[in-house]
Formats: sequence, structure tokens, C-alpha cells
Amino acid sequence: MVSFLLEVWEYILVFIFAAIPWFEIALIIPLAIISGLNPVLVALVAFLGNLATVYLLVIFFEKFKAWREKKRKVDEPSKSKKGKRAYKIWNRYGLPGLSFLGPIVIGSHIAAFIGLILGANKKSTIIWQTMSLAVWTLIFVVVTYFGLDFLNIGKG
Repeated sequence: MVSFLLEVWEYILVFIFAAIPWFEIALIIPLAIISGLNPVLVALVAFLGNLATVYLLVIFFEKFKAWREKKRKVDEPSKSKKGKRAYKIWNRYGLPGLSFLGPIVIGSHIAAFIGLILGANKKSTIIWQTMSLAVWTLIFVVVTYFGLDFLNIGKG
């Protein structure tokens, strides 16, 4: 019973860390798989964790934007290094590009936020972010799993 609870706790931690900006799926998926967790469960739990907070950000965008502007007193997303990078991606590739490059370049939460600031509607943002996170989750799981297999790591 204790080992079952410990295992469940590990997946809860994967969910929580995947939901936190700057940790996200790019870091959590490889770490969880390397630690020996089931890659399929890691993929599902990390995807849902990251997606949950992105959805919350999109749903409560207006409140978050007001809080963020009050806290940082920033009017334009292009003032920070990540903001400038996101703005270049937006101008070149639009919401699909920002969503798909976001998880590896600036983070999915920042990509969603900047897309919304630059005029993307909530429904499109949710659709593109969901597709992006699904694709990146699959990529991170496959690369980590087969990379470990290729390097013969974790084989007894």
C-alpha cells in the first residue's frame, strides 16, 4: 500500500511541476522518465498538468493581464528578452508558430499570454496550445525513451 501511494505521489508531482511555468513538459518529462516512471503515464499526466494552467491562463486572461500590468507596470510584451523573441515569432508565424515554438523557446504559458496580448482570441489560443502541447509531449517522451534505450541507460 505504501509503495502504491508513493507511486501515485510521484505522478502528482509530475502534474504539479508540469503545470508550473519554466518547469513545464520540456524539463519534467525527461526527468520523470529518467527516474523510472512509466513514459505513457508521464506523458498523460505532464500534458494535463501543463494544459490545465495554460487553460486557466487563457480563461482568466483579463484578470491575469490586469494583475501582471499592475505588478510589473509593463505595457508592451516586447520589453523583456522573451517578449521580444515572442513578438518576432508572432510577426513571422502568427498564433500557430507562437504556440508550437513556445514550449521550447519561451514557455507555453508565456506564449499563450503574449498571443492573447497581441490579439489572438481565446478559442484559437486554446486550440493551438492544445495541439502544440500534445505534439511536444509526444516528442519529449519518444526522444527521452528511445534516447535512454539507445544509450543503454536503465537496462539491468
